[in-house]
Amino acid sequence: MYLIPSPLGEVDLAGILPAQVLEIACSLKIFVVEEARTVRRYLSKAGLRGHIEELELHELNEHTAPAEVEALVSLFDRGDVGLVSEAGLPAVADPGAALVALCHRHGIEVVPLVGPSSLMLALMASGLNGQSFAFRGYIPAKTDERRSALKDIERLSKQLNQSQILIETPYRNDSLFADMLQLLSPGTRVCVAADITLPTQFIRTATVAEWKSRPLTIGKRPCVFIILA
Repeated sequence: MYLIPSPLGEVDLAGILPAQVLEIACSLKIFVVEEARTVRRYLSKAGLRGHIEELELHELNEHTAPAEVEALVSLFDRGDVGLVSEAGLPAVADPGAALVALCHRHGIEVVPLVGPSSLMLALMASGLNGQSFAFRGYIPAKTDERRSALKDIERLSKQLNQSQILIETPYRNDSLFADMLQLLSPGTRVCVAADITLPTQFIRTATVAEWKSRPLTIGKRPCVFIILA
């Protein structure tokens, strides 16, 4: 199984993905994908324009039952399979991890391909601790639970001197950021990294006190947050 990275937005693929990745993607006929419509558009741009209807696309998302994932093992009887997600890198903060686990259980070779990781690109550009970090994923959506989680994350960051990486559903970006500025200590540093690799890319790290003096509206766009107390 080939783990095929995808772009983080509407950009020139040649500037984001190595030629080998696009060549492998265009050589495959069977794909497991999180969203078929997005992948059709991606593969068309990658070089398969005019041949998309010949492809076999099977969806695997957060609603896919374990038994349905297990049934996908039969695909490998007919050749190599590509896994493409909406997350940039397959199986990282992505339901495709279940298919990777299935491949390991059945002795199927897994081949990760090179592509952009918004998490690592944000950490690289943050100036925060790249020696010790943790990806917390999505924190609770409910206000009280989210605020409690933020305090716990800050406490752990300070205790371990560890960067804490968070992501959020785009429409909740500004609510999460507002809670950070309200609850975290003035000296805690926060990196906001939005639209990574896109022309509208924004990456800035500042203390909570500095952020309060320079208000920011993130809006509904892909964003990575990193906290270091």
